[in-house]
Amino acid sequence: MTVSTDQIGDLARTHGKRIILSIDAMGGDEGPAAIVAGISRSASKNPDLGFIVHGPASTLEPLLAKRKNLAGLCEVRDVPDVVKMTDKPSQTLRSGKNTSMWSAVEAVRSGEAAACVSCGNTGALMAMSMIRLRKLPGVNRPAIGILWPSRSVHGFNVMLDVGADIRADATDLLQYALMGVSYARNGLNIERPRVGLLNVGTEEHKGRNELHEAGELIEGQAEAADFEYVGFVEGGDIPGDRADVIVTDGFTGNVALKTGEGTASLIGDRLKEAFNYSLLSKFAALLALTSLKRLRQRIDPRRVNGGVFLGLNGTVVKSHGSADATGVDAAINLAFRLAQSGFSDRLAKRIAASTTAAAKSIAEES
Repeated sequence: MTVSTDQIGDLARTHGKRIILSIDAMGGDEGPAAIVAGISRSASKNPDLGFIVHGPASTLEPLLAKRKNLAGLCEVRDVPDVVKMTDKPSQTLRSGKNTSMWSAVEAVRSGEAAACVSCGNTGALMAMSMIRLRKLPGVNRPAIGILWPSRSVHGFNVMLDVGADIRADATDLLQYALMGVSYARNGLNIERPRVGLLNVGTEEHKGRNELHEAGELIEGQAEAADFEYVGFVEGGDIPGDRADVIVTDGFTGNVALKTGEGTASLIGDRLKEAFNYSLLSKFAALLALTSLKRLRQRIDPRRVNGGVFLGLNGTVVKSHGSADATGVDAAINLAFRLAQSGFSDRLAKRIAASTTAAAKSIAEES
């Protein structure tokens, strides 16, 4: 079942250029079986994918052998240790070199893989990614960007940061805006994204001073970076159609994300209760079955599973820890789309250009 990297390269030359993704197979709550199942789903839909799968070979090889469609597509990197959800980031940096997570990130650093996907400990993954991949020049704080289901014609909005760092000053928020614009272009094919800055109201006088300063910085970069700044937006605009990119700090973004996930789960539970209340309601559910399935798909968080670590020298996608095969498949597909578009290189150029423009503006003012 396992093949070497050279053999994968031979397959790429034979069947067209294959994009190799690095998968941490040991980080999820559902175990490696769910991750291998997600890999299998992605491979079935996309013949241009190959994988380096990280974890104990004794565990992974039997699981991969059961998936006939993965024959010749996966190389197993045999590493014995696993980063636990309870491990502290500082601890994993000291003793995590033999873990599946470290090995998965290292494959991106070495250029063997175009992107890394992991369901593991978010703090540990960010710490390892920052240490091994390093931040892009000009980036103060990396951010986690996600796709949020919305009323827009694209079906999703980009929101960042959702938990990489609870702090963010005006310059950080500007960088988040630029990274979000690049993500929207490459992840959603939005040619000229609309950017909104999350605040407690849309009025110009509301919010903290750093938000007002960030708003001026973002507006000042809009023309050069070819996006539209729509000003302050509120929480209700996150799933709305006013902005394609929602910019905020990691504390606020993470609270919004977890609240949204909890609300979607609550709606699903309440709908089940309502339609199971009586024989008549069960009959109504049967009549509305097609519409209910469609609603479930639209609010299913697994469909948009995957937060992208933005601002690093490489693409890392953080899948939800509880992701099943469907969720892992979604995260892998996101990593593939970004790798295929050359997202990491484009983002680096965007940040470099904005840093140069900002330095020139400061020089002219002084």
